[in-house]
Amino acid sequence: MASPTGRAGGKGGGRRSPSLAQLRAFTAVAEHLHFRDAAAAIGMSQPALSGAVSALEETLGVILLERTTRKVLLSPAGERLAVRAKAVLAEVGALMEEAEAVRAPFTGALRLGVIPTVAPYLLPTVLRLVHDRYPDLDLQVHEEQTASLLEGLTAGRLDLLLLAVPLGVPGVLELPLFDEDFVLVTPLGHGLGGREGIPREALRELRLLLLDEGHCLRDQALDICREAGRADAPVTTTAAGLSTLVQLVAGGLGVTLLPRTAVKVETTRSDQLLTGYFADPAPTRRIALAMRSGAARSTEYQELAEALRGALRPLPVRVLDAEV
Repeated sequence: MASPTGRAGGKGGGRRSPSLAQLRAFTAVAEHLHFRDAAAAIGMSQPALSGAVSALEETLGVILLERTTRKVLLSPAGERLAVRAKAVLAEVGALMEEAEAVRAPFTGALRLGVIPTVAPYLLPTVLRLVHDRYPDLDLQVHEEQTASLLEGLTAGRLDLLLLAVPLGVPGVLELPLFDEDFVLVTPLGHGLGGREGIPREALRELRLLLLDEGHCLRDQALDICREAGRADAPVTTTAAGLSTLVQLVAGGLGVTLLPRTAVKVETTRSDQLLTGYFADPAPTRRIALAMRSGAARSTEYQELAEALRGALRPLPVRVLDAEV
C-alpha cells in the first residue's frame, strides 16, 4: 500500500535506513536551496546529489523538497527532518573524532587514582613527565584511599591507579614501578634518632604513631611490627595524614615510620626531628600502577609505566624491571 505521501513504505521494521551520503546530500541542499551550489559544497556531482536526495525520500517515505524550474524549497517535512539530519551528521562527526582520539595514543582523558601517602611525593614527577612527553593527554587526578580507588577502577570510574601493592584483587593487573625503604622518624634526643643499622627488633619497644584506619601505610607499619616480633597493636595516637603524623613526632608523642619518598618533604618542616635507618634488609613497600586486566589502553599504560620508571630514578627508590 502506498503511503499518504505517495511513497512506498509504511510503518514496520522492513524499511531501509538512510545512508550518511544521502543525509549529507539532503543537508547540503537544505542549507543552499540550490542543487548546483550544494553539490559543489560537498564535492559531489549534481546528478549524484539529486539522486541521493531522491533515494532518501524513497527511504523515508516522505517528500523533502519542492522542486521548481527556478528554485528549491523545503517541504514542511523537509524543514523538520533537516534539523534531525544535521544532528545525526554532527553526532557521527563527534564519533569519528573520538575514534581518532582512541587510535592516537596518549590523547583524551586519563583518570588516575592515587593514594594519599604517594600523591604529594610522586605527583610532581608524574605531572612533569605527562606535561613534557604526553602534552595531549588530559590527566585527571583523584586522591583517595585504596579501597575507594579499587572500587573506582573496577566500576570504570577510574582508568589507572598509583598505589602500594600487592593488591591481590582478581581482574586487576599490577605494573610494578619501584621498592622503597621505610625509615624511622624520631624527636630530637631520642636514642635511635640519626642512627644507621637499626635492627627491626627495636620496634618492639617503641611508641609508634600510625595513620588512621583505611590507609594502607598503617597496615604496612603494623605488618612490619609483627615481623619484628611485636604482638600488640602499638596505637594510642593516630593521624589522618603523614604531615600531621610527623608533627606529632616533633612534639614528642612518639616515633613513626615514613617511606623514603616522603622524608624530604615531611621532615624539613621541623627542626625537632631526626631520621634513623634500618639494617638491611630494611622494611619496604612496593609502588605500582594498577589497571583492569584487558583494559583497552593497556599498551599505553604499560608504556607509561616504563616511562615513569625512568623518571623516578633520581628519587631514593629501587626502580624495578617491567617483569617483576
